[in-house]
Order: sequence, then C-alpha cells, then structure tokens
Amino acid sequence: MFRLLRSCSSLRIRIYAISCCQNSHLFAVAATFHHQQQLASSRPDRIHCNSPYQLSISAKNPFFLNRRGFCCAAGSDVDAEAGEQSDDEIVEGFRREDSGADPEEVNKVCKVIDELFAIDRNMEAVLDDCNFTLSTGLVVAVLERFKHARKPAYRFFCWAGGRPDYAHDSTAYNAMMSIFGKTRQFETMVPLLHEMGEKGLLTIETFSIAIKAFAAAKERKKAVGMFDLMRKYKFEVGVETVNVLLDNLGRAKLGKEANALFEKLKDSFTPDMRTYTALLCGWCKIKNLLEAGRVWNEMVDKGFKPDLVAHHTMLEGLLRGKKRSDAVKLFRVMKVQGPAPNVRTYTLLIRDMCKHMKMEEAVELYDEMLESGIEPDAAIFTCLMTGYGNQRKMDKVYGVLQEMKEKGCPPDGHTYNALIKLMTNRRMAEDALRLYQKMVKSDIQPTIHTFNMLIKCFFICGNYDICFELWDEMKYKGCCPDDNTYTLLVSGLIRQGKSDEACKYIEEMLGKGMKAPQLDLNKFASDISRGGKPNALQEMARKMKLAGKLEMCDFFTRCAEMTRRRVKGRSFQ
Repeated sequence: MFRLLRSCSSLRIRIYAISCCQNSHLFAVAATFHHQQQLASSRPDRIHCNSPYQLSISAKNPFFLNRRGFCCAAGSDVDAEAGEQSDDEIVEGFRREDSGADPEEVNKVCKVIDELFAIDRNMEAVLDDCNFTLSTGLVVAVLERFKHARKPAYRFFCWAGGRPDYAHDSTAYNAMMSIFGKTRQFETMVPLLHEMGEKGLLTIETFSIAIKAFAAAKERKKAVGMFDLMRKYKFEVGVETVNVLLDNLGRAKLGKEANALFEKLKDSFTPDMRTYTALLCGWCKIKNLLEAGRVWNEMVDKGFKPDLVAHHTMLEGLLRGKKRSDAVKLFRVMKVQGPAPNVRTYTLLIRDMCKHMKMEEAVELYDEMLESGIEPDAAIFTCLMTGYGNQRKMDKVYGVLQEMKEKGCPPDGHTYNALIKLMTNRRMAEDALRLYQKMVKSDIQPTIHTFNMLIKCFFICGNYDICFELWDEMKYKGCCPDDNTYTLLVSGLIRQGKSDEACKYIEEMLGKGMKAPQLDLNKFASDISRGGKPNALQEMARKMKLAGKLEMCDFFTRCAEMTRRRVKGRSFQ
C-alpha cells in the first residue's frame, strides 16, 4: 500500500506523489471479477392499477426479475462500513464557475483579507495599495471564498463599494445578500435590500434569496412581507413570484405554512402546475401524505395533468413516508399511462432500495431500465456503489466502477464524494486521498464536504500533519472553511492536547462571524487546566470583552467557569 512521503512539506507535493502510483485499486478492477449469470425465472406478481391517482397496492412483489450482478470476487468483503450521504444533503456545484476574474488577483486579495482581518490591522489601506483591477467578477469570486465568513466578506464588500473606480451591481449585491441569508444575519440583510431598492438594483433573484432565507429560518411572516416590499419597489406580484415563495417554503419543510399562504393569496392570482407541485413538495417533505394526496387530487380536479416533475415529487414523498409499495404502483402506472419514466425516476427508486439494503431488487430495476432503452447516469451508479459499500461488498463497488467505465459515464463530484466518504468511514485515509487527487485531475472542484471528510479521517487516523496540509490545500483551492471544518480542527487539536492552539482557531472562527463550535466543554476545560494554565481562558474572555466580541467572551467565560469548578473540586479531595 502506498505510504505518504514523509519528506514532502506540502499536500500538493504529496498528492503529486500519489498520482505517480499507478493501478489505484479503486479504479483498476481485477481481471478475476466476472458478471453473474442472468436468472431465467420470472415473478408472476404484477401490479394492476386502473387509475394513476389511486395510491394503494395489493401486489406483494413489484419487480421483474431478469437480474444480473455487477462484478464479484469471493472473499473480498471488508469489515468497515461505508458511509452514505443524507438525502437532504445539498451539495453546491462541483465544477468551478468562471467569474471572469483573474485567479492570481483573487488569490492576492484573499491573502490580504486572511492575513490582516483577524489581527485587526488596516486591511482596507493595504487593499488600496494593491495593484489590481476591481470588477464585479473579482468581487463575486472573493465573496465566494468567504461565503461562510460573513464578517470579512462584508468588510471587503463595503471597501469595494467605496472605491471611486467601481460600483456594485445587482450581481455583487445578490452575492452578499446570499451570504447574509445563509448565515441568517437578517438585521444586516434587510437594510442591504433597501439599499438595493434605493439604487434601483433589485431583481427577482434578490427577493428569491430573501424569501428562501426567511423560509429556511421558519420566519413565515417576514417571508410573506417580501410581497409588500416588492409592491413598494413596483415589482409585479404574480403567479411566478408566489411560486417562488411556495417552493422555498416547501423545501424548508414548511408545508403547512405554504398551504396557509396559498389559501390566503389564491384569489389574487391564477395557480398553475408549478403552484400545485410546490404545495405537493411541501407536504411530501414533512411526510404528510394525506395532504399531499389531497393536493394531487385538487390539481387533477382543476384540469391539470400531473407532469414528470409532479410524479417525481409524489414518488419521492411516498418513499420518504415509507410507502414503498404505493411508490412502486405509481411507477408502474407511469410506465403504462405516462409520463414515461426517465433516469431520474429510476434513480429515486434505486436510491431507496440501496438505502434499505435491497440490492438485488435495485439491480433488477437497473436491468429493467437498461432494457427500456434508458441510459444510466452517474447518480444511479453512485447509489449502487453506496448501497454495496454499506453492505461491506467492496468487490461490488469496484464492479460498479467498471460498469461506469464500460458505459462511458465518468464519475461526477457526487460520485467522488460518495467514494471518499466510503473510504473515510473505513479509515482508509490514503485511498481517500488518492480519490481526491483523481477528482481534481478530472477538473471537478472539491467542495467543503470533501475536505471535511478528509480532515476528519486523518485526525481519526492520527496523521495530524496531513490535516493541516489539507487545511492549506482547501484555502488554495478557494474553498471557504465552514463551521464543521473549524469544529473538526479544534476537536482534533484538543485530542492532541493542544488546547492553547485550539483557542486560537476558536477565536478566528468567532471573529469571522461564525458560531462557537459544539465541543465537549468538560474535556476542553480539563485540557486547559491540566496544561497548567487555569487562568488562560478567563484572560482570553477579558480580552474578548474589551474588544467588544461578546459572543467570544461568553464562550471563554463558560470554559473558564468549568475550569475553576474542576480545580476547586480537586482542592477538596
């Protein structure tokens, strides 16, 4: 097995060394793997349904047989369990968006912010002296680098907006609005929205960002209040706008609120297919299938024929609500009466089967899809690999990879992240790093989730040097560390007994506007006390208070209080 080169001082050098190792066993499948024979028998159970809107099934087994395995090799199972990403996990785009900005200038600006913001020097004066051309593309690219760090992002945004040779347009404002929305800084986001209105820069996207942020925070009244603001700035409040709000409320699992809003506004606009689909999504997200069925029937009664998106929404809702037999019935009706299933339809069902360890049925459905002439995509292969990984069948995982190659379907970012998670959950850190290298080589931009998995794995494996090299690599790749990244780093340092250094990262984290990490305060205070510095935390709390950083002050004060109690308890023993 490949061993990391101890002499290399940077992760990029280590990764280059890894790339020189040929025949990485995840992508080089042994010649001994072979396909299983197709079974000749067939199952008599078939689903009979006269109406596509009747969601109850009596058939016991929904699937055709004609099964074939991927690839197998006896005795190749491994012990650790592979991971599986949550269905609700939203991963942002893997491929880097081209903002048109010069990467060197973006790196130069980000370096100034990184080095000067935390120590509170005159960051703006240094930026003034930097020789670069300020543009919307540059501003958006820098904000993307600090999308989880609202304070440095906003400070840079304000500096750029004050430059005489540049003025923010709607794109730059929306990028800053998005950061405030994701971090729920509504007290700053709303004034920024009004500022855009006064400058005539508001767009539908601006209101969509605000509505989505309020909906995600379960602030229904504020989300609805966006309609009044739209009217104030002469924006038409029609079906498209209402659909945006309903859709975002539904995705935020606020189906009840979305329905209440619809009942309030339905007389002022004409609902369309997307309106009912958004309501359907809201109820399905919270697994209220009774209400979802009501919306479905109302949609049909109004003369709308449910399209493929509506069918997928209902299908996913049934699977979420553990009504798998009903989901299968709806799927079979789609095959007979339309709309015809596509690769997304099959992916929903196969993902659910893989999640519940029903791999034989998943493969049967995969074969059925191929026979119907539908080409598989990376999402289906990713589901199958995750399912086999959870069953500890690595030979099958390799077989799926080989199948992807034969089908001319290269792994995408989700596939790589699933494989990396599979390796990290099995503590196969070096293999995970190989996958990362292949991901980058394939011009797929790693996400913060990618780095978080790798950092966690190397901390668990005790290779702390690589963790900090991954931290540097993450910044080099323009990936902004989030709350989870800092928490992983701080927790790892505490486990190393380096609580003093952990305090520095906590200070940096809170200084950027993030929340205090979720740590074991008993362990944290114990490490500080054991290090012979029981007053260090109180001193740090005092400094934070003087600097006006009250959240940081409260955090360190709590840790200091726990340390004092621990020391006091020892003195009475």
